[in-house]
Amino acid sequence: MYPDERGYFGRYGGRFVPETLIPALMETEEAYRELAGDEKFQQELQLYLKDYVGRESPLYFASRLSENAGKARIFLKREDLNHTGSHKINNTLGQALLARKMGKKRLIAETGAGQHGVATATAAAAFGLECTVYMGSKDMERQRLNVFRMQMLGAEVRGVKKGSETLKDATNEAFRDYIRSFEYSHMVIGSVVGPHPYPMMVRDFQAVIGRELRRQFQEQEGGLPDCIIACVGGGSNAMGIFYPFLEDPVKLLGVEAGGCGTAPGQHCATLSRGNDGVLHGAFSRLLQDEYGQVMDTHSISAGLDYPGVGPEHASLRERGRVDYVQMSDREALDAFVQLCRMEGIIPALESAHAVAYALKIAAALEEEKSLVVNLSGRGDKDVEEVARLLGGVGNGN
Repeated sequence: MYPDERGYFGRYGGRFVPETLIPALMETEEAYRELAGDEKFQQELQLYLKDYVGRESPLYFASRLSENAGKARIFLKREDLNHTGSHKINNTLGQALLARKMGKKRLIAETGAGQHGVATATAAAAFGLECTVYMGSKDMERQRLNVFRMQMLGAEVRGVKKGSETLKDATNEAFRDYIRSFEYSHMVIGSVVGPHPYPMMVRDFQAVIGRELRRQFQEQEGGLPDCIIACVGGGSNAMGIFYPFLEDPVKLLGVEAGGCGTAPGQHCATLSRGNDGVLHGAFSRLLQDEYGQVMDTHSISAGLDYPGVGPEHASLRERGRVDYVQMSDREALDAFVQLCRMEGIIPALESAHAVAYALKIAAALEEEKSLVVNLSGRGDKDVEEVARLLGGVGNGN
């Protein structure tokens, strides 16, 4: 069972951080391992997931989208209907509860699309904790609505005007803050990235998605889906829905951001086009140049615009258990519009990458094959950006 006691998934993972941060990570790991087996903690978390988040999230058969796409039957796991509008709240509530049990008074978070920042600010408000969210200035411009939502929830949003001014740089600043303040702060990493124990911890909190799906699909369809598809930036929603199916005969597909081209700086296909290296405390796959410098990336989706990926994804790719593919900006935009028009559902641009791949392969599959797409977030936050990309309202045809 991964990770091992040192936090490795095969040869990926580990804990590559300054020595001053090791005590904080060991304290977090010890507290998490104790609480993961604590019945009262789990009951409290389940209560919040049910009554506060609104779980379980529905499993919806997208009949019109399926009919339009071809032969396969396409289902949507509706994480977009969670409180705060994405899967991120599953993890932030778990980590906020953990922080409270550890006696921490403040949460620190990094965010790209703003979904994780909003979810962290929400959890902080619910538990009476201070909250500071780091966000790249470029992402703040693209996701102004989520910036305002975080501020309304009482969080301090600190813009980062360094590097590419996106998630990578926000994560750097959040780690610097954590190193200075871990005695009273807990860093709520939003994806299955970072040093051990974060990849394990975030995966475990998000695995509620896959556990629900297994039961729902068995009840509705009498078996397991043939294929599960999820978008991958850092990889939290994908890991959450994949994990309970790793030992089953279910095809698992992760969809990365293919951006606008294959040249460096035009995409964010870390698993497909990256190589091995260390980023933000873990050994994994990343996009870097010949000198080991992390490269700038591009995606229309701020949540997928990260040059690294969770180490468990790197391991699953190497073992051949999960296939990772890419969808371009254009393909994601087309899928965004198609899901709006065919099902009346506005997806997050991140999730639209997974929808795009489902539409691409549905026509070639045998009749009655089933695809489940993890609809990881809703697209309210993206409407302004999509209108700009399409050239204005009314040009989505």
